[in-house]
Amino acid sequence: MQEHAGFILPELDAEMASVLEKRASLLRGAILTMTSVAGSGHPGGSLSSLEIDLLLHTFARIDATHPRVPERDRIVISHGHTSPALYAVLGQQGYFDLDDAIAHFRQAGSPFEGHVERGLPGVEWSTGNLGQGLSAGVGFALAARITGLGWHTYVAMSDGEQNKGQVAEARRLAAKEGLVDLTVVVDMNGIQISGKTRDVMPVGVAADFAADGWGVIECDGHDVADLYRAIALAGADTERPYAVLAHTVIGKGVSFMEGDPAYHGKPLSAAEYARAMAELGLPDELEQFQELRNRPISTRSLPDEDATVHIETPTVIAPPAVDDRSAWGAALVELAESAPEVPMAVLDCDLAVSVKTDAFARIRPGAFIECGVGEHNAATVAGALSISGVLTFWSDFGVFGIDEVYNQQRLNDLNRANVQMVLTHCGIDVGEDGKTHQCFDYVGAFRNMFGWRVVVPADPLQTTAVIRALSDIGGNVALAMGRSKIPALRSLAGDLVYGENYVFRYGAVEWPRDGADVIIVAMGTVCSEAVGASDVLRGEGIDTGVALVSCPLDIDDAEARRILGARLVVVVEDHHWRTGLWATLAEKAALLGIHPARLIPLGITGFQSSGDARELYRIAGLDADGIAASVREALAAM
Repeated sequence: MQEHAGFILPELDAEMASVLEKRASLLRGAILTMTSVAGSGHPGGSLSSLEIDLLLHTFARIDATHPRVPERDRIVISHGHTSPALYAVLGQQGYFDLDDAIAHFRQAGSPFEGHVERGLPGVEWSTGNLGQGLSAGVGFALAARITGLGWHTYVAMSDGEQNKGQVAEARRLAAKEGLVDLTVVVDMNGIQISGKTRDVMPVGVAADFAADGWGVIECDGHDVADLYRAIALAGADTERPYAVLAHTVIGKGVSFMEGDPAYHGKPLSAAEYARAMAELGLPDELEQFQELRNRPISTRSLPDEDATVHIETPTVIAPPAVDDRSAWGAALVELAESAPEVPMAVLDCDLAVSVKTDAFARIRPGAFIECGVGEHNAATVAGALSISGVLTFWSDFGVFGIDEVYNQQRLNDLNRANVQMVLTHCGIDVGEDGKTHQCFDYVGAFRNMFGWRVVVPADPLQTTAVIRALSDIGGNVALAMGRSKIPALRSLAGDLVYGENYVFRYGAVEWPRDGADVIIVAMGTVCSEAVGASDVLRGEGIDTGVALVSCPLDIDDAEARRILGARLVVVVEDHHWRTGLWATLAEKAALLGIHPARLIPLGITGFQSSGDARELYRIAGLDADGIAASVREALAAM
C-alpha cells in the first residue's frame, strides 16, 4: 500500500493543492483529446467529475503497483459514463499507459470502454446503468466488515441518478447497517442528458440522504482544498455513513462548454477541440493520437481474483419427505457451523421464514443482511460481496430474485461475480399465491446470460448435495426449487437416488429408471411425478426410462445423446415450455446433429390460477397421470 495513504489530515496543504490543480489542468486536456479521437463519449460530466476522481485516487489507500491487494480501499464510479475522467486519472497515476487510454478510448477490442469495466486496473465494478454504484459500494463496505480487513469504500455518483429507486434502497441499508466506512461523493453539476436536473426530475439530494440517516456536507467540487476537507471530514465520522455533495460545473475549464447540456454526451468538433485546448494552454494533439489509434494496445485487463470460498462439509442425509427449501436451510446451517472461520453473508428481502434462512440468522446474526423489500439493491450488494472474499448467498422467491431484478443479475454476470442465488417458490408450485408469484423463467432468464449456471434439484437429498458443492462450482449459480414437500426419489430396487454416496457433478444426469423406447426427461419438483408416470407405463408394457436433469443449461453431450436416441422423448417441467429444459434438448439435438423421432414439450403454457399446487399440476397435466396420458397420446400418434 502507499505510505501515508488515506484522508488522514483534516486539511490539504497549499503546496499539494497547487500540485493537484496543475494535474487537473493537464488531465482536462487528456479527457478532451480522448473523446475527440474516439468521436464519442461524455466530456462534459467527465470535466465536472475530474477533481472528485483525482482526489479519491490520490488519497485513498490504493497502490497502482498492486491494484488487487485485498486490504485496499474500494472506489466505485457509479456514473460510469464519466470514464474519460477516471481513465485520465488512473493513467496519470501509473495503472496503465495514459497514451493508451487517450488513443484507444471506445475502440473495438480496447479495455478502455465507453463505460467503466471491472478488469481494467483500478476499476472495481462495471457501471453505466445508473443507480447501481451505491449498492455495489454497500456490498464492498459490508465485505470490509465481514472479512475484518476494514477498508474504506468511496462511491462517486452523479446527481441525476439520485432519482433512482435503487439508490434509496442502498442509502437505507447503509444507514441501517451502520456502514461508517462508506463515503459517497456526488457530482452536483445540475445537468443530465435532457437538460437541467431540476427540470428533468427534481430531487432533494441533501434532504434524501439526511432523511435516511446519513451525514451530509456540501462543498465546491472544483476547489481541491475544499473538496479534500469535506471528504476527510466525512471519513472521520464514526457514527454514520456520509454523503459529500460536490457542487460542480459541467464542462469545467472550457468556457463554451460550461453549463451546456449539449456536451453531456457530445464530443468536440476539430475546431472546438483546438479552441478548448488553447483555452487550457495545452497543445493540440488530435492528429498525433489519431495516428496512435492504429497501433497496438499495450494495456490488458486483469484476471479475475480467486474470490470463490471453498468449504468441505460432511454428508448429511435429509429426511425423506420434506420440501427442498427446508433442506436448503438445513444445509446452510451445516455450512455455517462446519466452517466458522469462513466469511459468509446471507441476504434476505423480508422472507427469511419462507425461504428458510431464519435459522442461519440466529447462529450468525452478523452475517445475515436483512435488506427489507429492496431486491434491486440486494442483488447488487450480493454481487459486490461475492467478489470480496465472502461466500455470498441471497435467497428469495423466484419472481423477485429473477424477474424483479433481471438487469441487476445481468450486471452480476457482466462483473463475473460469485453469487449463490437460491430461488424458492418457483413455477406453479408457488400454489395459492397465484399468477403474480408464478415464476416460469428461472431457466429461460439465465439462458440469456453468459456466465450464470442454473441448478434445479429433483428432491431434498439432491438439494443438500448441491449446497455442499456450490462453493466449488464458482461463478454465479442459481439454485431453483419449488415450495411443496416432495418425497426422496428411489430406484426400482428401492435405493435412494441421491443417497449417502451421491456427489453432485454439474451437468450430470441421473437415471432412476432405465428405458430406451420412451424417455421422460424431468427437472425439479415434477421429477417424482415423472418417476410415477414411468412406473405406470412400465406396468402397461411400455419401456419407459426417466432422466433427471438438474443442470438444464448445461447437459453433458453424452447424456444428451443417450436421451435423444429414444424413439419418443417427453420433457416435463414446471417452467415455460419454450425456454426451459425442452429448449435445451432441442438446441442439443440441432448442435449434435441428432434427429429424434419425437421431442414433446410438457410444460407451462400460460399463467395458472391460484390453488393447491398438486391440483394445479393435475390441471396442467404435470402430475403422474397427466404425464402418462401425454406419453400414450404421443405413441398413438406415431
